[in-house]
Amino acid sequence: MAAPETSDENASGLVAKGRAGDNSAPFSITEISSLLKRTVEDRFGHVKLRGELSGVKRAASGHMYCALKDEKAVIDGVMWKGNAQRLSFRPEDGIEVVASGKLTTYPGRSKYQIVIDSMEIAGEGALLALLEKTKAKLQAEGLFDADRKRALPFIPRRIGVVTSPTGAVIRDILHRLADRFPSEVLVWPVMVQGQGSAEQVAAAVRGFGAMEVDARPDLLIVARGGGSIEDLWSFNEEVVVRAIADSPVPVISAVGHETDTTLADYAADRRAPTPTAAAEMAVPVRGELVATLADFAARQKRAILRPVQLGRERLAARAERLPRPDALLQPQQQALDDAAERLRRGLADRASKGRERLQAARLSPAILQRALRDGAGRLAQARLSPALLTRKFEDATSRLDAMERVRRQLDPKAPLARGYALVSAPDLPVIASRDLAGKQPVLTLEFADGRLQVAPGDAPPLKARPRPRKPSTGEAAKRQGDLF
Repeated sequence: MAAPETSDENASGLVAKGRAGDNSAPFSITEISSLLKRTVEDRFGHVKLRGELSGVKRAASGHMYCALKDEKAVIDGVMWKGNAQRLSFRPEDGIEVVASGKLTTYPGRSKYQIVIDSMEIAGEGALLALLEKTKAKLQAEGLFDADRKRALPFIPRRIGVVTSPTGAVIRDILHRLADRFPSEVLVWPVMVQGQGSAEQVAAAVRGFGAMEVDARPDLLIVARGGGSIEDLWSFNEEVVVRAIADSPVPVISAVGHETDTTLADYAADRRAPTPTAAAEMAVPVRGELVATLADFAARQKRAILRPVQLGRERLAARAERLPRPDALLQPQQQALDDAAERLRRGLADRASKGRERLQAARLSPAILQRALRDGAGRLAQARLSPALLTRKFEDATSRLDAMERVRRQLDPKAPLARGYALVSAPDLPVIASRDLAGKQPVLTLEFADGRLQVAPGDAPPLKARPRPRKPSTGEAAKRQGDLF
């Protein structure tokens, strides 16, 4: 059976040729890629996409590459370094986000992608999912274990507070501490919400822990007022949780109100429902301590006097059962009364001395103020005086001036100013003898105002020219001649 004939227009040859009526030249790959890129960017100049992050990774350059996906489609995304550094959360796989940017194409792989300008978590549900994921990760590392919790100091000498310096939180804490037990407070001001707040809180906690032991607070309070989950998100950041868990100082977390819970609460040693409650946890009530000490002193006094009273009662009861003859019991009764009086005075003296020692050992502001004044006096006695430095400078200047005078006297070129000359040769800095000078091809004579090179020779020394004789008056008249 014969093959069907084909027309010339539909036939494909070995070499591409133009056809009649065809005025469109073929595109190069680069040209069609550029046209596609321009079309996509013009049509989708700014878009918002909602999807789940997948394949999140950061390049060494700081750029972030990821993919956004839903149930049926996936689109690649890239976020440049500058925008990636301004993110208020850490992108991870599985987080549902809303990304804003523009669509473009990547000709190197024939793909379209979105260049992300900003990225936010898609709703509170996605935020809570991220919170639970971070909580599970840190809990698996043991940062929330109960055996890591430390007991708070009963009476801290110094309390560190990490919070905003302008909010009502710091005023509530200071007011409550002043009412209960006045203490020294160190405030580390930080931002408590917004971009960079988590890094500031973590740096403050680590900064308190890095202080010298003598200057370090005995207790830390990380506090913030109430707010939404977005406002409190800085205290759910991993960097804050790890800083609190690694703190060498016990930490009280007082973030938000009683119903607000953050990951910082799990990592801290104690959680306070409010910042005011954190101040109440930090210190006891000074008035109650004073009352307790007074009650202990009264109980001690009663415990000391009760055996004496019991002894007197037993002694009186036994005395009633003794025979009545006074003559028989007078010496013994007198000795007993004397011993009882001595015993009473001894016990009273002992109680008085114990009371004095107790009062002397009691903490009071007057004792602390007296120690502060004594320390200030010792510091004032040891302060540096400018005269100590100026006197040392003057002594050093005097020694330097003396050495400068000696240097001028020992300078070998100083006599040149008085008419002397320094003789040297190319290989000899100083020539001190005539024989050595005669062996040199060239000599350099250095004067005060410059140098002169000379060549030594064997010419005989010059004879002194006779001084011209002054002509007598007659000879002078002959040479002059007659004027007339």
